[in-house]
Amino acid sequence: MTTEEIKQQTEQYVLHTYNRFPIVIEKGEGDFVYDTDGKKYLDFGAGIAVFALGYHFPGFDEALKAQIDRVIHTSNLYYHVPLAEAAKAAVTSAEMSKIFFTNSGTEAIEGALKAARKYAYDRDGTADHEIIAMKNSFHGRTIGALSVTGNDHYQAAFRPLMGGVKFADFNDLESVKSQISSKTCAVIMETVQGEGGIYPAEKEFLEGVRALCDEHDMLLILDEIQCGMGRTGSFWAWQQYGVKPDIMTAAKALGCGVPVGAFLLNEKAAAHSLVPGDHGSTYGGNPFACAAVSEVFKLYESEKIVDRAKESGEYLKEKLDALTEKHSCIKEHRGLGLIRGLELDESVRVGDIIAKARERGLLILSAGSNVVRLVPPLVIKKEEIDLAAGILDACFEA
Repeated sequence: MTTEEIKQQTEQYVLHTYNRFPIVIEKGEGDFVYDTDGKKYLDFGAGIAVFALGYHFPGFDEALKAQIDRVIHTSNLYYHVPLAEAAKAAVTSAEMSKIFFTNSGTEAIEGALKAARKYAYDRDGTADHEIIAMKNSFHGRTIGALSVTGNDHYQAAFRPLMGGVKFADFNDLESVKSQISSKTCAVIMETVQGEGGIYPAEKEFLEGVRALCDEHDMLLILDEIQCGMGRTGSFWAWQQYGVKPDIMTAAKALGCGVPVGAFLLNEKAAAHSLVPGDHGSTYGGNPFACAAVSEVFKLYESEKIVDRAKESGEYLKEKLDALTEKHSCIKEHRGLGLIRGLELDESVRVGDIIAKARERGLLILSAGSNVVRLVPPLVIKKEEIDLAAGILDACFEA
């Protein structure tokens, strides 16, 4: 099929829930992808922060092929080696106690919310508990995850949603305090707000919320689906703050392209929440997905991926700071490590910048109302950052 035929057939048969960019990706190699017309693109979207290792990182494909030759799926009625290995690696990295593997990030949020509510139910025997979430947040599009997503645009058509959710202002501790009641069982937030515009949590705010949770016996849930797995320069973003959650969600780079998510619990949350029959997943934690997770953790350690991401993140920050200083249409540069946002003023539309960059061979994303989002592979090289900065410079000049 031609490129145009592929696009037309997709639109004919696939439910139109995405406004896709007008290219057909055929293959990836390293930090680049190629379309069906042979054009090469530097990928600073990384499959929406998924391909932390880039495409075809040595060892990763081989581990997946080897697992296919063994067994792809068994169900959770049986033990298997990849589950044991992946669970130990993930739990150890996050300094937690237990993990439950899901198929996606939004499913991880669903599980985290259920665990928090079950914790409170076991504590006092009632089932009308409340959860505090943040305005401008994004946690997913299933009903539970959507209920704690602080954006009316995503929620409006699907109300009534899950009850008992209150919204506070991100980085405003007094706002959180004002929402606490005797029914509050948890506070959920992204350590770095991604879809909402790349807003890192302030240290004092995160510390304050942790103290409030301890004082009122509430669980702190940190969503690290996008900002975790080394993207901020530490394995998990919360580790830079020294504020440990009770429950944490992960996905995206966890499987580096293989669909897998997870929620992890500390000892308190794990011991007093979900038990057999409370939660499950047919595909969650199957051998193929867990083989991917296990290999990702092995490669992160052997290739010092987090250290490389920290170094590259500092270099990208310098380049974006220079662009911000040069171009008056950039209002602000925000972010940590290799999750970066350039907020534009009203003179420039983010969609126009994305299109101009794509024409010049650079794939970037948007976030919030008018923010350029940059989430390249964690193995990105300095010369590739230079290339991306040069393309962005030309786009802003244009």
